[in-house]
Amino acid sequence: MTSIAPVSRNELSQRRQQLRRQRRTRLFQTSWRSAAIASLAVGTVWVATLPAWVIRKPDQITIKGNRLLSEQTIRTLLPIDYPQSLLKVQPHWIADALIAKAPIANATVDRQLFPPGLTVRIQERVPIAQTTSKAAPPGLLDETGTWMPQEGYTKLNPNFRPPDLKIIGNPEQYRSHWATFYRTIRQSPVRVLEANWEDPTNLILKTELGAVQFGGYGSNFPAQLKVLDEMRRLPSRVNAGQILSIDLRNPNSPVLQMNAPQTPVKLGTP
Repeated sequence: MTSIAPVSRNELSQRRQQLRRQRRTRLFQTSWRSAAIASLAVGTVWVATLPAWVIRKPDQITIKGNRLLSEQTIRTLLPIDYPQSLLKVQPHWIADALIAKAPIANATVDRQLFPPGLTVRIQERVPIAQTTSKAAPPGLLDETGTWMPQEGYTKLNPNFRPPDLKIIGNPEQYRSHWATFYRTIRQSPVRVLEANWEDPTNLILKTELGAVQFGGYGSNFPAQLKVLDEMRRLPSRVNAGQILSIDLRNPNSPVLQMNAPQTPVKLGTP
């Protein structure tokens, strides 16, 4: 068996002293760290509450990303009482309040110390169509299909001009199709002025060639628009100015309703 050498009283005393020194050193280091953290926190609070680190006027707030709403309008919507200490500013609360008050999809608020102020970055909901419905007041749509009351823009921007594209019908009829529908008509050479969704079994577009019936909206819609584009190059025997309406429910056999004579003209695929 391994024998354990006896330890003298002097060695035990030295070890105890060494352990005491180690404990004192660790205690000192811990106390120093705590004091440093506390000093930093107090210093931050003190600096943030100094007169120099206070937002005193709206001009200290920088607005970025706005297109439809002016910087002045956005500043008036911010829930800030001047003067306001930077420490008391709640960026997330300000961003949420801004989104709730204006047609804004996203907003972020950042503090800055040099010079003291705020930077507000926004992403507006840009309307691309007007809406008319018996079930809702006049509104606007953005590219995602989000509906917004028109007064939300006119109140904040007296010079607001609504988009040219008009959508008629209950938004529930086209909400699920909106993204693909809008992308398709935007890519088409045919200019679309109005889309009537009142009858879910027959989508009617008002175009540069007149009113066009498409039947129920579906996967065939891009092909129907392609046929409509080709019809702009019909032989001279068909006067585009006399076309009253176009029936493209069967794109392989388009039907033209002429102003005079009031007789449908059946065409093959152009």
